[in-house]
Amino acid sequence: MNVILVAGFWLKGSSWNDVVPALRDAGHTVHTPTLEGLASVDDDRRAVTLASQTAEIVALIDSIPAAEQIVLVGHSGGGSIIHGAVDARPARVVRAVYVDSWPTADGVAVNLELPAEGADVPLPRWDGFGEADLRELTDDLRAWFRSIAVPEPVRVARDPQRLHDPARFEVPVTLIATTFTEEELQGYLDSGDEHFAEFPHLRSVTVVELPTGHWPQFTRPRELAAAILEAISG
Repeated sequence: MNVILVAGFWLKGSSWNDVVPALRDAGHTVHTPTLEGLASVDDDRRAVTLASQTAEIVALIDSIPAAEQIVLVGHSGGGSIIHGAVDARPARVVRAVYVDSWPTADGVAVNLELPAEGADVPLPRWDGFGEADLRELTDDLRAWFRSIAVPEPVRVARDPQRLHDPARFEVPVTLIATTFTEEELQGYLDSGDEHFAEFPHLRSVTVVELPTGHWPQFTRPRELAAAILEAISG
C-alpha cells in the first residue's frame, strides 16, 4: 500500500518522522511530501494556492503505478488538500484518513481567521489556540514546533475548496479525532455548519477517538501510527 501523509499548516513532510517507521515496518510505502511554499521560511509564497498544493498531491498520485493502492492521510489543513485530491482521483484512493480534520466542503475555506503578513500566515502565538489543541503539547514540544514552523501560504488558508466529482463520496473515510469526540462531531453535524456539508453524502465514515491535542504526530506518534494502520486494514 502507498500511504501519502500530508502535513497540516506550518509543517514540512518531516513532521511525520515519528509516525513513518511503524507504517514502513508494516510493509507500506510511505510518502511525506513537503508542499510548495513550506520548504523554507525564505520561500516566496505569493503564487501558492490551495489548488496548487492539491495539484502536487494529485501529481504524486499519478506518479504511482495504476495497479498500486493508495491511502491518503491529511492532518489539520492537510485534510482539505487530501479531500481535493480524492475529488480529483476518486478511483485511485482506497481510503482517506483525516487526522483532527475532516473533508472540507465545496466553497469553504480552511481558515479565514488566521492573521496574515502579506502572503504568509505565521504560526500564531500559543494563546491563539484552544485548550484542547494544546493538550499534551509540552513546553519543550512547543519550543521545538516553533523552531521548525514555516509560514503557511495565505491562499491555502483562505481560498475556497473547489470540488467537482460526486464519486468522491464513495471513498471510505476515517476520522482520527484528537480534540473532539464522536458525540461532539455529531453535534457539529446536527448544527448544519457549512464546514460539515460533505458528511451526509459520504458512503462510509469511521470515527476513531485518540484523545490528545491537535498535533498527535508530536504528542502521541505511536498511537497515531497504530490508528492509521487500523484505518488502512479497515
